[in-house]
Amino acid sequence: MNPDFVHAFFGGLLIGAAVWILFAFAGKYAGISGILGQMLRPPFPLWAGLFLLGLPLGGMLYRLLTGSAPEAVITTPMPWLVVAGLLVGVGTTVGNGCTSGHGICGLGRFSKRSLVATCTFMAAGVLAVFLRGRLM
Repeated sequence: MNPDFVHAFFGGLLIGAAVWILFAFAGKYAGISGILGQMLRPPFPLWAGLFLLGLPLGGMLYRLLTGSAPEAVITTPMPWLVVAGLLVGVGTTVGNGCTSGHGICGLGRFSKRSLVATCTFMAAGVLAVFLRGRLM
């Protein structure tokens, strides 16, 4: 069996479990931009800090268990990354949520608004990759 498939399968299960646990025990949806936004304004909710802390800890645990980690190589110039980050911030504000909030939590509860938002995210991503390939 392809190890990439196994990693993706179990990664998906862990994401689903984290979303379910957060909702079941805290009554919160796992939209990363919303959680991060809560950590930028006092009072800082403990659950949000723990959830965000779990993101890098999950990567560290993966490396500990497997002895390696996927290599990430960023070749995009910093100004483009800053512009992209600002656009994502604007998009999550206008769209009232991010890809994780709409794509995982919203679709999981059959939200029509999240379906529209997720289709919009995906279309914008396809367009961005197409344009980047043509312009750079």
